[in-house]
Amino acid sequence: MSARFPLLFSPLQIGTAAIKNRIFFSGHGTRLADGTVNDALIAYHHARAKGGAGLIITEVAGVHPTAYLMGRTLKAFNDDCIPGFRRLAQTCHTYDCRVFGQLFHAGREIASAPDATMPVAYSASDSPNERFHVVPRAMSRAFIAELVDCYAKAAARMIEAGLDGCEVLASHGYLLAQFFNPRVNRRTDQYGGSLENRLRFAVEIAQAVRPHLGGRPLGMRISGAENGMADGLGAEETLDLCAALEPHFDYFNVTIGGSTSLGGSLHIAPSMFYEPGYVGPTAGVVRKKLNRPVFVAGRINHPDIAERTLASGQADMCAMTRGMIADPEIANKAREGRVDEIRACIACNQACIGHNHKGLSVSCIQFPESGRELQYGVIPPAAKRRKILIAGGGPGGLKAAAVAAARGHDVTLYEREARLGGQVRLAEKLPGRAEFGGIIENLSREAERAGARIVLKTTVDAALVRREAPDAVIIATGAMPRALDLEGGTEGAHVVNSWQVLTGQANVGGSVVIADWRCDWSGLGLAEMLARDGRRVRLCVNGYMPGETIQQYVRDGWWGKIQKLGVEVIPLVRLVGADSDSVYFQHTTNGETIVCENTETLVTSLAPESDLTLEEALEGIAAEIHIIGDCLTPRSAEEAVFDALKVAVKL
Repeated sequence: MSARFPLLFSPLQIGTAAIKNRIFFSGHGTRLADGTVNDALIAYHHARAKGGAGLIITEVAGVHPTAYLMGRTLKAFNDDCIPGFRRLAQTCHTYDCRVFGQLFHAGREIASAPDATMPVAYSASDSPNERFHVVPRAMSRAFIAELVDCYAKAAARMIEAGLDGCEVLASHGYLLAQFFNPRVNRRTDQYGGSLENRLRFAVEIAQAVRPHLGGRPLGMRISGAENGMADGLGAEETLDLCAALEPHFDYFNVTIGGSTSLGGSLHIAPSMFYEPGYVGPTAGVVRKKLNRPVFVAGRINHPDIAERTLASGQADMCAMTRGMIADPEIANKAREGRVDEIRACIACNQACIGHNHKGLSVSCIQFPESGRELQYGVIPPAAKRRKILIAGGGPGGLKAAAVAAARGHDVTLYEREARLGGQVRLAEKLPGRAEFGGIIENLSREAERAGARIVLKTTVDAALVRREAPDAVIIATGAMPRALDLEGGTEGAHVVNSWQVLTGQANVGGSVVIADWRCDWSGLGLAEMLARDGRRVRLCVNGYMPGETIQQYVRDGWWGKIQKLGVEVIPLVRLVGADSDSVYFQHTTNGETIVCENTETLVTSLAPESDLTLEEALEGIAAEIHIIGDCLTPRSAEEAVFDALKVAVKL
């Protein structure tokens, strides 16, 4: 037991499942599987089991062919699933880590069928879905009975495979929640109307599943409140549901929000705009009402937060899911007193849920080894110690330093500024984005622990490289703002760029137009910051929407903020000119001119320009040069860090 975390590392018994600590990896879409558990998914969970997790709950497994959610969804509706689940259980049990399977049907919460056509979705009633614009088909009583049987058979397969328990998913507005909700469930038979009737489907599932468990626990994942949904279940309604369902389930896994609306979906993977541990109070109300263990999930990214959640009586188990995506060893590090070594999740959502929404496998911008365990799970030591010089102390340079030094190389990183960070230091200045700076704190500590030397206020040039004579040079000097060159000119206009605004080098007027070519965090963040300062802000976007290139839950929540602040958004425009009073744009599809009059300051957030200075200076001087991050081509922190990993493992 850890002295600092006595509750977090205490055991918990649920049915026959003895869980060694209170840290669990909640079910989440990885897109690693191919319909059945495969080597990639096993390697992914192996890293978390080895890293000390007490419990892993697998991602959703469809109980029926209509229980489709997204590409590569696990299938538990035939015996093909058993061998993969068996290998997963055996792998995790090696580390005394329990594994529960998650039984799932999406109901109406589905964007497309497996063949990419509009789906025939099923629900309690034909209540339309706001987010995916799906009109479901009301389930017949015969189909309800068929699904009850499918849940039971899917659970039986999981238990045959050696899993330690099952969890029925009823959270986030998925099928069972659709039956629970009287605004969605408009049935007039025994499955609609009264609370007892609306719970009947879930109760029948529990009763059908229970005989297959052999004393193993059966839990339910449920949204303690469907926040952000116009017709969502409220906290009091959910509390009544849980109390009525208590006799049928051994634990309740509490989250909030729902998939049905964009506002509700923000809570599926809450961004850094939400306080760490913010779901705890909701779970605590449920725990106070019930005599069953309560699990909680929602931005618990550090063991201190988990311990406080347990100590306050809000929950019995804490999901540290994105925490373990960022750092699979988080549990072991906490237990062994290595808290300062934890790579805390910054809730940027870029490579975890962001990859999911792009149809790609899960990863992490700080730790691209995540989701790529088959390739990078074990990074071998270098065959020969080499002298490595790294120019640039942004996320790419720091990751290269950490990995190269850990492999045994002699590494020195030079940063021309007095602080490490590069463009991260700009991003963290925006409202609600301070946590983004955590990527630099985490990577710099990793580089230093690995033995890399970090030298600040030193610019790498040809003379320094000649003097140091490294075996290899990694250039990670990033990018710079692009010079403004407009056909219409800018005579008389007050024009500043986003970097100047964020570093306090610009005097911005009271009426501002932001020309946002990047469609990322910068335009949205500048708009919010300037609007909060009392300025009139027009955000003119060279895309369909502000934040088009960033993860949906971050973008949608941010767009909601700036709308409340009165920011005017003008999409689908390109900047063509400016003068002392107006800024001129051209519509990107019809070519028409759009004029923003009465403008005091034009703030540009244009395509960055790679810094090629060092690359050109070292031509013919350094024998081995590797270029990573924005100086290779401007992208994001994720690509810079992944570039660094790929280069460092080959040195």
